[in-house]
Amino acid sequence: MKSQYYVLFLSITAALGGFLFGFDTAVISGAEREIQRSWGLSDWVHGLAVATALYGTVIGALFGGYPADRWGRKRSLMWIGLLYLGSALGSALAPEVNSFMFFRFLGGLGVGASSVVAPLYISEIAPAGRRGQLVALYQFNIVFGILVAYLSNYLIGTAGWPAAWRWMLGVEALPAFAYALLILRVPESPRWLITNQSGFQSAREILEKTDPTGVDEAISLAKLEKLTIRKRGAFMMLFKKPLRHLALLAFLIAFFNQLSGINAIIYFAPRIFEAAGITTEDALFSTIGIGIVNLFATLLGLYLIDRVGRKVLMYIGSVGYIFSLSMMAYSYVGGMVDQAWLPYFVFVFIAAHALGQGAVIWVFISEIFPNEFRAFGQSFGSFIHWFFAALMANFFPAVANAFGAASIFGCFALMMVLQLIWVALKMPETKGKSLEQIQREIG
Repeated sequence: MKSQYYVLFLSITAALGGFLFGFDTAVISGAEREIQRSWGLSDWVHGLAVATALYGTVIGALFGGYPADRWGRKRSLMWIGLLYLGSALGSALAPEVNSFMFFRFLGGLGVGASSVVAPLYISEIAPAGRRGQLVALYQFNIVFGILVAYLSNYLIGTAGWPAAWRWMLGVEALPAFAYALLILRVPESPRWLITNQSGFQSAREILEKTDPTGVDEAISLAKLEKLTIRKRGAFMMLFKKPLRHLALLAFLIAFFNQLSGINAIIYFAPRIFEAAGITTEDALFSTIGIGIVNLFATLLGLYLIDRVGRKVLMYIGSVGYIFSLSMMAYSYVGGMVDQAWLPYFVFVFIAAHALGQGAVIWVFISEIFPNEFRAFGQSFGSFIHWFFAALMANFFPAVANAFGAASIFGCFALMMVLQLIWVALKMPETKGKSLEQIQREIG
């Protein structure tokens, strides 16, 4: 029982990087319109200012596997906390748009690296039977961070403070500082110690605290793997046999995640509601509803992921996506569905995401790669996720103005039909299996 509490503490601590991820991602939604007005930005420059953090996220995700593999998961998590701290203070105090974009870019580096290292760390300390739930704590913290950001934006935005957007962005410095301090209390990943330092004894001591019933199997299989894979892991190895099909799985789940439109809605939720005739204050309040739905649906996904499996949740999420996106598109073309229903369809969309892709993506990517290549595989999957997220944030305002929301949401719905087909035909189930067992079966 003591080991369960210890591994839970380690998982929650690492997953707090997800809280900062969610807060940093969503906080801009309350500030972006005031920033555009304050500095008189065009739609394209404004889109770039919003997306700069995501471009940093792409870089952080692409290269986040290197420090995690070279210097360890713990040290990488510490630097991620410091990046969040510097970004929050710098972007809140920025005197003009260029320095603002620089500090938002730093925060993006932290988000991208966090999406690599935190799920990676949790998957490597967690027992097989609880790994899905513990890694999904990262996603829970993301949506909790989003909810807190929406609530914070609403409270600050309606308080009548001058330059309220600076306070919205600057408040992130408090949890970022706390996160960096907490990371000092976690041990290094046992599987990193084995793979990179042949630290079998140190790894055993950690696993005896986090996974006492599976420690012997984990150590013996890790030794066998280290003998089998003599070449050091390298990013380009992901695109050669026998790892190429694993890279394709990571690519597709990340690709479909963003082609659902989730980040477009998270970033521009108030603007989407206002386009449907909802007042600015009510639009900000409606984003709190998004955060609440996201939180409770994520809790349900957290409960189910190790019980029903990853594929079942992806089926549920895909069907929910298709329904909600289709109805959102229909709302905008002025059909029989009144636009007053739009917020409810957005809530259904958020619930579908939280139960499906949101609960599964970071768990799935962290499970499918061998120990030797896991950091690079996680980095690749995160890079694909954030690359498409950046494109969405950068081009969504201009594309929405050019083609209309109905066409965009209709395209998102079509992509989710393709996701449903992929889940049915190609996605493997990883529920209840050790990382080394998954490697033997699909690696």
